[in-house]
Amino acid sequence: MKNRCEWAQNEPNLSYHDAEWGVPQHDDQKLFEFLILEGAQAGLSWTTILNRRNGYRNAFCNFDVNAVSKFNQKDIKKLLNDDSIIRNKLKINSAINNAKQFIKIQKQFGTFDRYVWSFVNNQPIKNKFKNHSDLPAYTELSKNLSMDLKKRGFTFVGPTICYAFMQAVGMVNDHTVNCFKYLK
Repeated sequence: MKNRCEWAQNEPNLSYHDAEWGVPQHDDQKLFEFLILEGAQAGLSWTTILNRRNGYRNAFCNFDVNAVSKFNQKDIKKLLNDDSIIRNKLKINSAINNAKQFIKIQKQFGTFDRYVWSFVNNQPIKNKFKNHSDLPAYTELSKNLSMDLKKRGFTFVGPTICYAFMQAVGMVNDHTVNCFKYLK
């Protein structure tokens, strides 16, 4: 029996925890996916988003940032009627806006990966939390990332969303010290 982080005891969290959470991610398409999913999660549980992840993949062209950046009012209307995703107009508009801003960062830095990983000097931060309750909702670093993204026109990128994004894409390793993934 493997020890896991407290939040990862049941599906879909268990599989996500074991295969993805905290694993350093450098693929721009995956980074865009997590940016959209973390924004969609605001005010909801991560389990809710994981259960709709395939719906998001279908609705957002498998997270093709160029395709999403071109969504128009017809696409928005279609998304607002798609019960496989969270049908929140602000979150949908944010995903489209963020796709446009994401592309601007890619043009400026070469990749979004290069931009975002520069916040951690291209090395994951490995924390040493004993309990899930010890994990912060945000950090000074996630506040800095949030402020920079907002300056660049992104929305739904507050410090808490940014910290969850950083955890998801492995910029921060917040597996608790008793978790089998902590040492990996």
